Order: sequence, then C-alpha cells, then structure tokens
Amino acid sequence: MKNTISHRVADFLKNFPPFSFLKQKDIEILSEQISIIYKEKDAIIFAENDEVHNSFYVVHKGAVALKRSPKNSILDICDEGDIFGLRPLLANENYIMEARAHEETILYAIPIAVFKPYALENRAVGNFLIESYASNTLNPYSDIHRGKLYGDTVENEVLNTEVKLLDLQPVKYSKKIITCGPLTTAKEIAGIMTRKNVGAILVVEEKLPIGIITDKDLRNKIVTGDYPITTAANVIMTSPVITYPKKMTITQAQMAMMKSNISYLCLTKDGTINTKAVGILSKHDVMVALGNNPAVLIKALKRVKKIKEIKPIRTQTMQLLQGYLDQNIPMTLISKIITELNDACIKQVIEMSLAKMVTPPPVKFGWLALGSQGRSEQLLHTDQDNAIVYEDVPEELKISTNEYFLKLATYVNKGLFDIGYDYCPAEMMASNPKWCLSLEEWKKQVYHWITNPGKTEVLLSFIFFDYSLSYGSSEITNELSDYIFENIKANPVFYIHLVSGTLQSPSPTGFFRQFLLEQDGEHKDFFDIKRRALMPLTDAARVLILSHSVKSISNTAERFEKLAELEPTNKELYLSCSYSFKALLKFRTKQGLLHNDSGQFIALESLSKMEKIKLKRTFKTIKELQELISVRFNASNIL
Repeated sequence: MKNTISHRVADFLKNFPPFSFLKQKDIEILSEQISIIYKEKDAIIFAENDEVHNSFYVVHKGAVALKRSPKNSILDICDEGDIFGLRPLLANENYIMEARAHEETILYAIPIAVFKPYALENRAVGNFLIESYASNTLNPYSDIHRGKLYGDTVENEVLNTEVKLLDLQPVKYSKKIITCGPLTTAKEIAGIMTRKNVGAILVVEEKLPIGIITDKDLRNKIVTGDYPITTAANVIMTSPVITYPKKMTITQAQMAMMKSNISYLCLTKDGTINTKAVGILSKHDVMVALGNNPAVLIKALKRVKKIKEIKPIRTQTMQLLQGYLDQNIPMTLISKIITELNDACIKQVIEMSLAKMVTPPPVKFGWLALGSQGRSEQLLHTDQDNAIVYEDVPEELKISTNEYFLKLATYVNKGLFDIGYDYCPAEMMASNPKWCLSLEEWKKQVYHWITNPGKTEVLLSFIFFDYSLSYGSSEITNELSDYIFENIKANPVFYIHLVSGTLQSPSPTGFFRQFLLEQDGEHKDFFDIKRRALMPLTDAARVLILSHSVKSISNTAERFEKLAELEPTNKELYLSCSYSFKALLKFRTKQGLLHNDSGQFIALESLSKMEKIKLKRTFKTIKELQELISVRFNASNIL
C-alpha cells in the first residue's frame, strides 16, 4: 500500500529546486524519510549559536523569519518552497542566525544523512545549495535580488522618458527563411518567391548563406534582359550577404540598412556568414517597428482630424505596451511612456471637443484625471475617472458657466468612450454635475468631506490626493491642492480616518497564506489583484506621504521611493513596497493584455506554481507596511 503522506510530500517538493533537479523516483524515496513539523507563530526553529540539527528545512505552509543579532533584524523571510538551515549540510559549525516562525507554519525536515548523497552526485543540486548558502537569502527584495521579480532587470531610476527607446527595442524579424541553392535558375527563383509571397530569397550552400536575391535584383537583371531566365542564382545574387546577429535593435537595423544601402539583412546565429541563418529582416519590418514607438504615435495623434481616428492609435499603444513587457523594459519607464501617450489622447479629445463648442471657455478651467490615470498607473483600457474645476464667476454667470462646462464635459466623456475608455459605473465623470464645479464649490465640497469624515467622504477625498492635470490651468488646481492640505492640517481627526481606511484594505492571503478569493458575485472564486494587493499599497503610500506633507508626488512607486529618502530607518521596507507595487502592476497588466480585460480578476488555476509563489512574495510587504502604519498612528485606538 502506498504511503499517501510521503507521496503528497513528493508532489510538493518536485515543484521546487533543488528537488526539481532529482528524478521522480529519488524524490519519492527521499520523501519517505522526511519529518513534518508544525510551528506556531513566533516559535523558534533554531536559535543563533545553537548546535546544528541533523536536518535542513523546507517551508510547506506559512513563513519563517531569519534573524541575526545585534539588532535582531530580519535578514530574510522564507515562504512556500524556500529552503533554510543549510549550515549542517555544508559547514560543520553552529547556526549563525535565528529561524523563527513568522506565522503559523508547517515545515518539512530533510535528513542530512539521507540527502547528502544526492547533493554530491547531482551537480545541479550541489550548485543550487552552494549558491543558496552563500547568498544567505531568498528574499527578492534584498540587494542582490532586487528588481528580479517577473524577470525584471534592475531598474535604473535615472532612466526617464527621454531615453531613446529605439536603442532598447529589439526588432521583430521573419523566422520563415526561403532559400535556394547556388545553381537554382532565375525562373525557378521567381516562381518560389511568387508562391511564398516574399521579396527576397537566401542563397545557401551547405546550409550557410552565400548570397541574397531580391525582387529588385530580378527586375534589374532579368526583366531588363541583361541575363536570361535560365541564369543561375550564383550569377545574379548579391554576395557576400550582409549578416548580423539576431539580437538587433531597431536603431541598429536602420543604421545597417542605410550604411549598406540595402533593403534586407540576413540574421545568423553569431552574426557572421559562418553560421546558419536564423531570420531575414526587411526594410518593411523596420518601418513597421518604427511606426510603433512613442514619438511616431504622438505625431500621429497631433495629425488626427476626428476623434474616431484616435482609437487605432490607442490600439497601437497597447501593442507598444505588450512589446515593452515582452522586452522586459523597466516598469517605471513603461508607466511614464504609456501615461504620456494616454495624456496625449485625452488632450486631443479635449481640444477637439472644445472645437465643437460655439464659443471658447468663458473662464480658465482644469481637466483632472483621477484614480489610476491621475497616479500614472493606468496602463490598460479601463473606465474613465475625471473632473472639471473652473474659475469662480459672479452670481449672475454661475448657471451659464456651469452649463458650458457640463456640455464640454459631455463631449469629452463621449469622445473618451469612443476611443476605448468605458464610462465610470459610479458616474465619477466631469459630465456629472457633482464632478463639474467652480473652485469655490470644490473647496466647499472638500471642506465638507474633511469635517464630516464618514466612510464615503474619506473614499471620495482620496481622489483629490491622486489627481493630475490633463488639460488647462495649473493655477486653479494648485490653489485647490493647497486648500486641501491646509484643511487636513487643521483637522487631524480626518487624518485618523484616512489611516483607518487604509488599514481596512482586504488582505491578499488568509490561513496558511492561501489566496483569499471572491466569495460571490460575477467573479466568484477569482483573485482580485486590485483590491487585495495593489490598493493596500496605494492607500498606505498615500497616507504616509501625506504625513510628510509631500503633495507633488502622486505615483505609488515614486511615493515609496520618496519615503525611503525621508525615513532612512525604513528604507528597505519602502523600497520593497515600491518593487512589489511595480511587480504587481506588471503582473496585472500582463493578465489584462492576455485576456483583453482590466486584469483585475485572476483565475488562479491559470497561473503556474512559480507565478503564485512570486505573487505571494510581493504580499509580504503589505502586511509589514500595515503593521508599521498601525504602530505609528496608534491604530489600536482608531479601529
């Protein structure tokens, strides 16, 4: 009879290194010798300077904190699938750190004597253990791992939207190479090119490229009568063929074609004629790629004459976004570029809507982007959140002025809908009279929210900490911002309610760190990555940055990076939060593009084991961050 427990252990271990490097049979044999250990929260597994155990450990459920004196600071937190306590396997010395259950935890204890032969015989196992032991960390937010979530390269914060993205973008090339031999006739070549619908054919000998023939060659050499149609390829081909490595950027390809005055490049394994061809790159491929870059899209937006012409440009923006994600371009840079393109679309819609109005605006006004667009975090096609604030006017002009801006807002909201922004279900749009007010009216509204801080009022006030000016007068919006901050300082009770709202954000995980799924409704059994992962970080960043009276930064990741500067003692946590947020935003964006939706609700069964683990690692910071806020603002007296 099979040992059911050991088989369950084996099924778990096979998904994680170094056990994934072993044969299934070996994993099953090993699992029969493994002990299962339960630890309550804060229970010590081993202490600093303890004599080594006869096992090392794998976290099955829960989490384990690794700490070290003198400050007893957390060096790392190990969660599902992580290994720790390798010292007895690789060094005959006492433990140099403490391992303590960070929450209720189940461990697998792997006997050293049983496992050691596998480590000695299997090089991949041995190398993994040595690397893990040497780094002393599996924390994706530690210095050596930072920025590697979801394959991210380390993000250089010096990068900005002025970076020449064409130098970063690899060009897409055709992998379907059409070839012929050196003795193939021109007539046969013309037939092949016609059937395959290609403009060039590669001449190969012993699988290596020796020349190329294009439709231009056939026109200039055969159609003109200079050579008969029976002429062999090696006579009319361009040789030697110009080759490059397949990892070319758009700029490099463009420069190469201009330099040699050619329309096709042959891409080989090592970039020389001495290795097999892997692709053909045409001038058309380069032009298509050039058409999908921000500068070209911005120019195209400025040329449109009708709002409906903006929609295909928005589609190209989504293609650009997908390309950036595929190329692993840093999330900070992606957000800035897509936000600039979104802003350009909104500005164009507003200007075209103004052109529909019989008269120009009677007074200065500001069109405000709210929510994720206001924070420069709206990467996908989601619904629109916006508002209008306009200059105060005399009593006798109030009605006509408001009617003007409501009519303008109706045009703009309709235009935004036409180019892909859904209407806000809560009608939080400028065409709603509640969101189209004069400066004085907005001040009265905000004052009401701040001095009557119920749940609804707090949620509505959040909007005006995150907005950005899409179009119009910055003087008006700046005056409104100043007013908001002054009133918050004068009403500290409101700030307490902000803190309370932040701490009530739903947790992403529950018992044994399992994902908390929606319990009912349309998205039952789905994971809400917006409400349970992104919003807790967004809300916390807002509260903390407001406590420092910083009002010039609305982006969540940038807020955490500023907090890291302002509070050096919490620098590591805040930077972890910044990277967590960007990783989660990237994950949501990828899911949204994959399923052609907002990416908010995720079917967990569609995720790989590794994707789930990486998601959970980003959740660690949420709990630590909320604990920091709770202690700092004495939340026990609030909730």
